[in-house]
Amino acid sequence: MDDIDFKNTRFDPDLVEFHSIAKDMAKSVGYTADLSVDGQLAQLLRLRVAQMNPCSYCLILHTQAAEDQGIHKAKIAHLGSWQESTLFSEAEQAALDYCEALTAYDLISFPAIHETVSEYFDEKQIAEIAAIVINMNLWTRLKLAQGQTPVLKS
Repeated sequence: MDDIDFKNTRFDPDLVEFHSIAKDMAKSVGYTADLSVDGQLAQLLRLRVAQMNPCSYCLILHTQAAEDQGIHKAKIAHLGSWQESTLFSEAEQAALDYCEALTAYDLISFPAIHETVSEYFDEKQIAEIAAIVINMNLWTRLKLAQGQTPVLKS
């Protein structure tokens, strides 16, 4: 991201300390946090939320973070169509389904999806997965509200 700057086109979230609140949450479940959930899976979840909400800042940041985590480029490229891909394990598919249901606020399917994810993850891991998804939804909405726009450096 050395060749990209970001500029706010709407407002500065620091005017209401929103940024500091989001940063505090990111310390515990953000992309540099130490979690019991597999780091690559956590990064796939972050990137999937960024895709669903389409946040330019988050897409750029978390695509690079996914590459830095060693996630295969084909897996990153196929994340948007994970349901149609054989590149994702059953556990990853369950977590991605959970991620999408939580992001889309799917009240109808969520109970069954939670049951499926609990076949692959323990209670703490599910809590971390939920926190990762919630945190990313916070960031994508914050960046949308502030109008965070990528600009290539000259």
